[in-house]
Amino acid sequence: MGLWSRALLQSAMRRAALRLSTLNRELLTPGRGLTQGSQNPEKQRVFHIHEACSPLHVNHVRDKLREIVGVSTNWRDHVKIMEERKSLHRFLAKSQNGLPPRRMKDSYIEVLLPLGSQPELREKYLTVQNTVRFGRILEDLDSLGVLICYMHTKIHSAKMSPLSIVTALVDRIDMRKKSLSPEQDIKFSGHVSWAGKTSMEVKMNMFQLHGNEFCPVLEATFVMVARDSENKGPAFVNPLIPEGPEEEELFRKGELNKGRRVAFSSMSLLKMAPSAEEKTTIHDMFLSTLDSKTASFRSRVLPSNAVWMENSKLKSLEICHPQERNIFNRIFGGFLMRKAYELAWATACNFGGSRPFIVAVDDIMFQKPVEVGSLLFLSSQVCFTQDNYIQVRVHSEVASLHDKEHTTTNIFHYTFMSEKDVPLVFPRTYGESMLYLDGQRHFNSMDLPMTPKKDYPWSPGETALVGDQQSSETQCPGKA
Repeated sequence: MGLWSRALLQSAMRRAALRLSTLNRELLTPGRGLTQGSQNPEKQRVFHIHEACSPLHVNHVRDKLREIVGVSTNWRDHVKIMEERKSLHRFLAKSQNGLPPRRMKDSYIEVLLPLGSQPELREKYLTVQNTVRFGRILEDLDSLGVLICYMHTKIHSAKMSPLSIVTALVDRIDMRKKSLSPEQDIKFSGHVSWAGKTSMEVKMNMFQLHGNEFCPVLEATFVMVARDSENKGPAFVNPLIPEGPEEEELFRKGELNKGRRVAFSSMSLLKMAPSAEEKTTIHDMFLSTLDSKTASFRSRVLPSNAVWMENSKLKSLEICHPQERNIFNRIFGGFLMRKAYELAWATACNFGGSRPFIVAVDDIMFQKPVEVGSLLFLSSQVCFTQDNYIQVRVHSEVASLHDKEHTTTNIFHYTFMSEKDVPLVFPRTYGESMLYLDGQRHFNSMDLPMTPKKDYPWSPGETALVGDQQSSETQCPGKA
C-alpha cells in the first residue's frame, strides 16, 4: 500500500471512530452500569455500558488476541510458543477466591466494522444479493467473545495471559432484520454477563448505521470456558459482581440460562424417550403415509406437498489448512460456524425453492477441537418445517489424514425463514423421527415465532424480523 493510500485509510478510520464516538455520546446519557438504549424501556431491549473506550477496528481483534496470548502469525513458531507458555502456569489461581472480582463494564468492548466508510472491506462480506454474509459475522462474533473474556480475566502483573479461552457453546443468536446492507458501518458491542468458576457467558449486540444512529440488528449469547496455559485442563476465572438492577437482572438470566441448558441436555432424545405427545405426533405422521389401498405397514406414500427427510440432505468436505487456525493452533471456531451455516443456507434454499433468511442460531456445542490438517465432513439436513420456516441441522465430523475413523466435533442448529411456504418434511425411520422431534424442540425453543414486520426503511419494501409482541415502536429510535 502506498503512502497516499495509507494516509487515506488512516484518515477514514479516524473519521469513522470520531463519528462513532459522537453518536455514542448522543445515544447514551451520563452514568454508570447498564441502561437500555431508548428512553422508553418497551421500545428496545438492548443494554449499553457507559464509559466505553474508542472502538476497536474489526481487523485488529485477532491481532489483539495474538498479543494477549503471545503467539506468532508464523505457523512454524507454534511449538516454540507453546513451550514458552508453560512458564505462565505460575500465574494461574489455585481457587477463584484468589482472583479479584470484576464488573461488567471491565470487559465491555466496542468493535467497528466500517463497511460504509472503508469500501475496500466490503468484498469479504458481500453476497451476490448485495447483502452482508452472515457467516462472516459469525466469525467476528466468535473472535469478539474470546477477546471480551480476556478483558474480564486480565492479569496486570503478567505480560501475557496464562489462560486459554475457547468457545464452548453458542447458546443463542437472534436476528432482528432479514438482511444487512454492505454499504453502512456496523458496530459490535459486548461484555461478560455471568461468570461461574471456569466459564463465562458473553452477551453481544450488533448495530448498523442508519442515518445518524446505530440501530440494533442482532443479539447473541455465547458461553466461553477458561483452560490452563497449555489448554489441557480447566482454570478459574474472576467472579463477576453486578452493579444496579439491570446488571443484576442480566446476571440472574445467566444463572437461569445455565439451568435451562442442563435441563435441555438431560431431556435429550439420546438419553430419554420422547414424551407422550411427541410419540403421538410421530405415530400420526406414520399413519398419514400408509397406502390405504394395501393395508400394509410397509407400503408408504408421501402426502401432498411433502418431502422425505432423507431427500433433504447436502454434504461437503473441507481440508483444514493452517490459514484457518486460531491463536492456539486449532481450527478457528468461527470458520467452522461459517462453513456449517453456508451449507445449511444452501440446504434451506434447495429445499424451499427460494432465498432463505436466517432467523436464529442456537445450541452449537463445541464437543471436540478440530486439528489443523484434518478432513472436515459436514452433513446438512432439513429436520423440521412449519409454514415458511425451515429448521436445519448440520453434523460435523473430522478424520485425520492417517486415520479413517470419524469423530463428531459439532452439531449446528439453524432456523431459516423462506420467502414462501415450504413443503412438510416426513421421516421414514425411527432415527429420522428422533431428528424430526429434536428439530421441533429447537424450533419451539424460540421465545416467539418470528414474523416479517416493517422496520426502519433500509430500502423500499425491505422488512425486519421482530417478535410478535412488539409493535412499530421496536424500530430504531426516531425512525418510527
